[in-house]
Amino acid sequence: MELREYTSIRRAYNLVRQRVDSSSRLTFAEFAILCRLLNVGTSLKTSEIAEYQGSLRPTMTHRTKHLSKLGLIERDKGDSDRRNVVCTISDAGVAYVHELCESACKEISAGHALARTTPERICRYADAMGSVPCAAGELTLLGLYEAGVGSRSISQLVEDLGLLQPTVSMSVAALEQEGMITRVSEGEAKTLRVALSEAGRKAAEDLIDIITDVIVRRKPRKH
Repeated sequence: MELREYTSIRRAYNLVRQRVDSSSRLTFAEFAILCRLLNVGTSLKTSEIAEYQGSLRPTMTHRTKHLSKLGLIERDKGDSDRRNVVCTISDAGVAYVHELCESACKEISAGHALARTTPERICRYADAMGSVPCAAGELTLLGLYEAGVGSRSISQLVEDLGLLQPTVSMSVAALEQEGMITRVSEGEAKTLRVALSEAGRKAAEDLIDIITDVIVRRKPRKH
């Protein structure tokens, strides 16, 4: 997977997520779980989903309980191991995945990677991307890296990433404290502009190495 494909879909989903009512809003990780369950076409243990996303089991229990509460998946005790919960996407979950993928597809405008993709392809990308957990701070690093040499303002990062302004501002403040980005003064403008530090560029490149190793599975051919 290319970086521009990853950031294009994350941006599109972030924009869609802003319009969803808070009561049914999903994190990208939760959205990816639904896409994985839909694509594999069978039930998965919570331990299998946790391994897929590189998460601890308590974290995955929290995510799947939220999805179950919304009626998007069904959680049942395993037949052989009662301690392991088995998750199955529900009909409502299938419909919601289709709705989110169609909406995300419409948010990818000309000039962005995958502008001509399909909702079904978005689902397969999101499934694959679920194995690369990137929080807002990491997305900010990727956004600055993708912008190339130079600096970006907060408003530009908001547009680049599809995140809310307070989220980007908090991420920038945290990254600055960690030494990942630096403030940049350009002319007499008082607008805050930031750029990657050497450490931030290295962190972004490490993330990109992980992203480019991700393989998006094609839909099996019908025989």
